[in-house]
Amino acid sequence: SQNQNPSVCLPNYCFKVELALSPQERAQGLMNREYLDQNAGMLFIFPQKNFYNFWMKNTLIPLDIIWLDENKRVVDVSSQAQPCKQDLCPLIKPRQAAQYVLEINAGLAAKNGLKVGDLLSWPLN
Repeated sequence: SQNQNPSVCLPNYCFKVELALSPQERAQGLMNREYLDQNAGMLFIFPQKNFYNFWMKNTLIPLDIIWLDENKRVVDVSSQAQPCKQDLCPLIKPRQAAQYVLEINAGLAAKNGLKVGDLLSWPLN
């Protein structure tokens, strides 16, 4: 269904995303995945705008982490976040509060010219 794998669109490219809606889904994220299609990603939807930190513990693939405000506008991008195999992994912190976070394969934000201020779109509220 559209809700299972909606498209999140940058100004010039769309990703089919899995949704992380519940606290459990958001905590699991893309952990233990060995592969992510180039046109795929995960959209984390939080109940309200806040400073949501991420980490790469048990994450096996490098990612770009993109924070978006309540209007779906990019407020920060962490490019090339690397997998972390230790018990204590560094937190990846946004510079501004966000309500949504998009994770895609590392390098794709830059490849598609994504920058702070860009407006993304998807068919969900």
